[in-house]
Amino acid sequence: MTTADAAPPLDGITGARQELTVVLPARLHRAPNWAEGPFPFELGSRRTDTQTRSTYFAPASARALYGAPGRPRRWHLPQDVKHEGMSLLGVELLRAGTARDPEHALAVLHFSVERPLLPVLRTIAGRGHAPSDERFTGLTGPFDPVLLLSGIADVHDPAAPFAIARPYTIAFLTPTSHHTPALRDGPEGDLPTSAGRWLWQLASRSNPQDFPLAPETTAEHLRDTVRISADWSALVLRQGAAFLGHRPDIGESDFYGFGALHSRTIYLDALLLGSLQRDHIDELTDELSEVFASPQHLARRVAGLERNIALFRSGYWRQHLTAHGPANELLLAFQNQHRLPVRFAEILTEAADYSRLVQTQESQQISGALGVLTILGLPLGTALGILQVLDDDSLSHLLIALTLSVAATAGVLTTRYGRLVLSSLRGGEGR
Repeated sequence: MTTADAAPPLDGITGARQELTVVLPARLHRAPNWAEGPFPFELGSRRTDTQTRSTYFAPASARALYGAPGRPRRWHLPQDVKHEGMSLLGVELLRAGTARDPEHALAVLHFSVERPLLPVLRTIAGRGHAPSDERFTGLTGPFDPVLLLSGIADVHDPAAPFAIARPYTIAFLTPTSHHTPALRDGPEGDLPTSAGRWLWQLASRSNPQDFPLAPETTAEHLRDTVRISADWSALVLRQGAAFLGHRPDIGESDFYGFGALHSRTIYLDALLLGSLQRDHIDELTDELSEVFASPQHLARRVAGLERNIALFRSGYWRQHLTAHGPANELLLAFQNQHRLPVRFAEILTEAADYSRLVQTQESQQISGALGVLTILGLPLGTALGILQVLDDDSLSHLLIALTLSVAATAGVLTTRYGRLVLSSLRGGEGR
């Protein structure tokens, strides 16, 4: 049986409920005159504003995601734009500046989709287009981020690394009773393997022709699947995440309305925090690579690096950001996809090595300075001591003593010990 047979492709399938969130890197020119805080989606009497969402997160994580009183970090603007079977509901901006890139930001676009979702994801990912009768032109026309953020931020940065230059997509799809490849076999039954493959297609923005999953490696590719409940699952990958329902969606009053709300708010914020962590770790890695660019400024560079690491740890580095279990699991899955814990541990180890190197050099320089004082002071002190014992006040004798002292010092500096002292003063160069 082929991969395509095991999991019918999603290219022509429209789910009962389809939501899409697109996250793009941007450069913020000025704070927008939009409403402060994240986009406040509503469901019944529930409104997911800053106050409500902050209760899900630890204070440090909430400050990184929403800012603090008088220091906003996030803004939103409602929209009502329909185009090519999609509706743009709102736009958000999250200030994500780092020490080296204070203008860095993340733009978030919220859509509802009423056409097959996978072709939309493939187009956004740059994998190609749908058939001509269902062609989706991507984030163009009224969905063009350049127009939506005009005068506020730029979203095109061709020099950015691939990992952060591409849009990150978060897809949400619930099945109807006809979408059996995604459905669980009863409330407590098993999931078909095709459900995992559909989830992979949504998260990877690819169909079996783009990336056919090998049966031998399927489990490895799906290792970061989060089973939120029997009703739905999530999968986090490097370039996208997806939420897929496992029972038929019965409509307006279904639990999936609450699930869609969470995927756009709390779970989105967990992934945004992971993006902030990734960007800071990328910057720290780059800073580490430049430590020896100016050896004469090594101590200053290492001190700056240690300060930036401390700021990152206190403000952003969280592996357990909330008591809400699925949000934690999504963050951990994002970190795992980008190897953030391993990379940060390597940064700490390397920074500690550089700190020890600086301390060693400073100790050598202090020892060298003491050695120079010894070399200079011993001959001079001896000569002056002899003159004092002889009660000799002659100026000529004093000058002779000083000359002999300088000669003795110069002679000592030509010895191996003297060269070691001078080398220590230069930080060990030339030994």
